[in-house]
Amino acid sequence: MLSPNFIIALRFLTAKRRAMAMSLSCIVLGVGLFIVTQATTSGFEDYFIKTILGTNGAIRVEDKIQRTMRSIAAGRWGSLFEIEEKDGPKYIEGIDNPKQLIRGLRQFPNVSGISEVLTGSVAIRSSFKSDSAKAYGIHVVDHLKVSDLGSQIVDGSLADFRSMPAGALIGRELANRLQLAVGDSFELIYGGESHRYHVAAIYETGVSDIDRVRVYLHMSQARALLKKVNGASFLQIGLKDKDRAPEDAEHMQTVLQYRVRAWQDREKTWLGVFKALRISSAITVSVFTLIAGLAMFNTLAMIVMEKTKEIAILRSMGYTQKDISHIFLWQAGIVLAIGATLGVLVGATITFAVSRVPLNITGIFKTTTFIVSWSIWHYVAAVVTAVVMVMVASLVPARRAARLEPGDVIRGTGQ
Repeated sequence: MLSPNFIIALRFLTAKRRAMAMSLSCIVLGVGLFIVTQATTSGFEDYFIKTILGTNGAIRVEDKIQRTMRSIAAGRWGSLFEIEEKDGPKYIEGIDNPKQLIRGLRQFPNVSGISEVLTGSVAIRSSFKSDSAKAYGIHVVDHLKVSDLGSQIVDGSLADFRSMPAGALIGRELANRLQLAVGDSFELIYGGESHRYHVAAIYETGVSDIDRVRVYLHMSQARALLKKVNGASFLQIGLKDKDRAPEDAEHMQTVLQYRVRAWQDREKTWLGVFKALRISSAITVSVFTLIAGLAMFNTLAMIVMEKTKEIAILRSMGYTQKDISHIFLWQAGIVLAIGATLGVLVGATITFAVSRVPLNITGIFKTTTFIVSWSIWHYVAAVVTAVVMVMVASLVPARRAARLEPGDVIRGTGQ
């Protein structure tokens, strides 16, 4: 059964239909647009993270840490002693004992896969053109566990790469520049010596810095090309829970005494850009909700002025100040509930429509449509923002109405 306060609030609302409609429309727009902007910015950020994890892994173990020592003279005889310079560690490039490190890394419970990678800058030459590239020696089975390379193949197949000892995987941009197709041969030149390979497949990550330089080779072929019979450039690690990468990286670095970098650290700049976009868009669209709060404040203030006699009658009938305050807060709550519900529906509908809009992007990732993120927290944040702004704006006129006394209204001194 509806309370008398709620029924009276509904009747007061009908007195200012146009003003309430304006507040309602602003709430709908504020909630809806908040959801859409957060869904799109978060969607692109999530897709960027997925691309990065699928190409460079969650964690990289790169260079050995060498703590520096200083010799300091002490005493008048100039005796020497050494102290550790903790603020300036040196890094020895590469990994000398990858097999041993891999055995140690497998003991970490969050590790899902480890790939040994050997890299080196090379020159690449086709029948049409020469260019610079970077050779990546990998064990295919291991690398597929820490990357999305298998799903990034756009021409040819990984099966051909596995069966071809001199096979290679090259990026789409590099293949286009050198006019290479699957089955074509090319040369990689390192240290003045050239080695011939065949294009087994062409991949495309959508990340220009990767697709235009990386050439994946079998580890044995990369060792022969780069003249490195052992060791590795880095270990690429996949994690079961990617969000724990910073903690795992810190622990690994302490235990292994190798430089370990989590994906959040490697991509700090781009993650900061996405965060700034998400916050700025939320602030921008919240203006609609702020307008709704101001409109609600104005409308309720006008109702208080126009309904002083009715309020006096209610007070004389035994309604307390708390009851009067609740009546006006109920009015704001009714409009807010309707507006938030419609706003959520509008936001979900527009988000779905936007996800179908064609959009061709390459550079930091590749997509052909708008990327959206479906998260319940976007809806919660939008509704909470509207509730806070509208209800806070409604408190002042509600308290003003509650302070009206019947005697003041009769004497004409009610404020």
